[in-house]
Amino acid sequence: MSTFSYLRTMNKTELANVCKALLEAKMRDAELAMKAAQESANSNEKSSMGDKYETGRAMGQLERDMHAKRLSELQTEYAKLLQINVEYVHKKVEMGALVQTETNWYWLAVAMGAVLINSDKVMLVSPVSPIAKVLLGKKKGEFFEFNDKRVKILNVF
Repeated sequence: MSTFSYLRTMNKTELANVCKALLEAKMRDAELAMKAAQESANSNEKSSMGDKYETGRAMGQLERDMHAKRLSELQTEYAKLLQINVEYVHKKVEMGALVQTETNWYWLAVAMGAVLINSDKVMLVSPVSPIAKVLLGKKKGEFFEFNDKRVKILNVF
């Protein structure tokens, strides 16, 4: 089945559910990595080489902070996703719109790259991504240029 024939019947609820599951898995991974880094920093025992202990703790704390920052970013993306009304049918490209073009499908929601839905690819992009900036405000039947290519918007959902 071609991408375009399947996706005509796909709804944004399916996309949102896939995104939620992916973000939840990434958040769990970030939490586990953060806890592991904290435990590692806490378990460093003081040795006779005093600086080695402090360096190990500092590195563990930096790693923990890095994972905490990633978790916070993922939680922000998740909150944005929850605010999208997946039932709303858009007349123009804006946050929450599912866009069918001659070449690709885009969902302006959260920046997660390509996802496969039943082996069909949809690009999940942030409204501030380069492609979204070009698409924003466009309507069905309009053209846009991206990467030196002229592409037609076939539909906006």
